Amino acid sequence: MEGRTHRRFPRRRKRGTAISDHDAQLLRALHDEHADALYAHALRLVNGDRPRAEDLVQETLLRAWRHPESLDPRRGSVRAWLFTTARNLAIDAWRRRSARVGEVYTDELPETAETVDETERAVEAWTVAEALNRLSPTHREVLVECFYQGRSVAEAAARLGVPPGTVKSRTHYALRSLRLALAEMGVTG
Repeated sequence: MEGRTHRRFPRRRKRGTAISDHDAQLLRALHDEHADALYAHALRLVNGDRPRAEDLVQETLLRAWRHPESLDPRRGSVRAWLFTTARNLAIDAWRRRSARVGEVYTDELPETAETVDETERAVEAWTVAEALNRLSPTHREVLVECFYQGRSVAEAAARLGVPPGTVKSRTHYALRSLRLALAEMGVTG
């Protein structure tokens, strides 16, 4: 690790919690064996932002220290676990940053949302139901399972007794048919 631009990552401790010599040795060995590869991986994950990559490596190693059972070689590759954990941490951080980007602060109250016309909702529901009735039974049932019942592809496949790939292709063609049926009924957009 000599000549590297990244620093050795300090061990964090909870206030009043001491790290045992055995834990320190394990963490040091983990760091020595995987830190370079993990740092290179973290750099790619954060588009070359060195401080964020260092934080990502430190947090990943901290998670490893907190969850030593995950590092059991019988459960799989330690490096794969570290890389996956780093990737998940990077995604979580990206999501947190993305959520804050859209926040707007103002002294003015937001406008009240327009009230939804119940009549319009009823007409839309009737129109979609009529379009669904124009579909073949297999197309209609796959749309009902996936969209109206909220089932995943695997759940819909189990309920319909067909492979997941069939559910996917039927959904694709069913949506195309539904769009065509709606267009024939004069619904645009």
